[in-house]
This record gives sequence, C-alpha cells and structure tokens, in this order.
Amino acid sequence: MKRLLTSVLSVTWLLGSALPQEAQPTSAVLLADHVKTVVSPEKIWNDLVEGNQRFVTGKPRVREFKQLRSALSNGQHPKTIVLTCSDSRVAPELLFDKNLGDLFVVRSAGNVADAVGLGSIEYAVEHLGSSVLLVLGHEKCGAVTAACSGEKMPSANLQSIMDKIDPAILQARSYAKPDNLVEAAISENIHQSAQDVLQNSEILRQALKQGKLTIIEAIYRLDSGEVTRLGKLSVLAPAYKLDVGYVVRVQ
Repeated sequence: MKRLLTSVLSVTWLLGSALPQEAQPTSAVLLADHVKTVVSPEKIWNDLVEGNQRFVTGKPRVREFKQLRSALSNGQHPKTIVLTCSDSRVAPELLFDKNLGDLFVVRSAGNVADAVGLGSIEYAVEHLGSSVLLVLGHEKCGAVTAACSGEKMPSANLQSIMDKIDPAILQARSYAKPDNLVEAAISENIHQSAQDVLQNSEILRQALKQGKLTIIEAIYRLDSGEVTRLGKLSVLAPAYKLDVGYVVRVQ
C-alpha cells in the first residue's frame, strides 16, 4: 500500500511538473500580482523590460483569462500607467507581454495628454495606487511627422494635437538637421509630453515631490519590437530638476 501511494504521488508530481506554471493557475496566484502593494520603480521597470524581451523574441507567456477576469471583477491595482500613441502598431499590453489588470493605458495620437487624459492619469495615481507613469513614444509617429510639416490641419481637433507637439518641434529644430528632424522631434515630444503632464497637474506634481510617482520616458522601435528607455523624470533624477512646479531638462 505504501509503495502504491508513493507511485501515485510520483506520477501526480511528474504530471504537474510537465505542465507550464501558467497553465495551472489558481485565482489566488492570478491575483497575487494585482494586489495593492508597494513595489520600487526600478523593479516595475525591470519587469516591463523582461516582458518586452519576451515580446521581441516571440516567446510570450501562456495567458489564462477566465479565472483572472473573475479575480479582477472586485477591483484593479495596476502599478504602471502608460501614456502612449493611438497608433495601431503600438499596443502596450502586447509590447510588455502583460495581462488583464497589469497596465492602466491612456492613448492619444502623438502620446499627448489633454484634460481628459490628465484626469485619467490622476485617477490611476490617486485611487488605484499606480506609482509609475511610462510616457511611451514610437518611431515613425504620424502625428509628430504631421507637426513637423508645419501644415495647417483641416479641423480644430486635429490642430489641437499639433499645438501640443509644436514645442517639441521647436526644440528639435534648434539642433537637428532636416533629414533627422522627425526622429529628433519624436524624442523631444516624449520629453514634452512628460513635462506637460506635470505642468498641468498639481496632483501629479505633488505625487512626484512626495516620491509616490516616478515618470519614465521610452521609445518603441517598430522593426525590432524593442522598447528603449530615454530617461526618468523624478525629483532625484540627475538629468532633470523641479523648478516652480515644472520639470525642465538640465542642459
């Protein structure tokens, strides 16, 4: 009897080991990464990088949605907010190999934030406990390219996007050659979007000052699928300083 029991346990263990961990989750396991816990900004970023590497290599994790949907029906606590472009080629959940409940995503053409976008970010910080805001631009951004052309847009709504991007274009023109203007402007627009977020939100400025929020800037490479970090906006970041409620780059 003892030998039979040992054999059964061994077979059960082998079968369990043969299955990938993602294929046999429980509600408790699925919800573990979604509880409201304090995680360092660097750990959050490193986790995003690891997910992006899985995306780049074409080896995403196996996803389980049914139990996770049920587990998340009682609430959400995403640690990361992503402000990014509406471009159909830029899908944060895929780029970072994330699941339901992992990312709080705000999207608009040119990764700019108007009052509605800012309110959404404030909600995530104030009520959901999100502690990292990732401002994510991408190569060959159509909105930035249009802004670089200088052409008047056919509607006030489209022009409002250009108006948000124009300061980045002006900065890029101060050093970039015409052939490299769009590329430089895309990076400058990521910086500009991060600055606009803080310039126009007292809630987010206070969260930054109190160490409750870290802002990370990055760009997505369309061909390789890789996300590259450009810099980090925070009170302690050496490349930036907080001046009268605004974030400006130190040259």
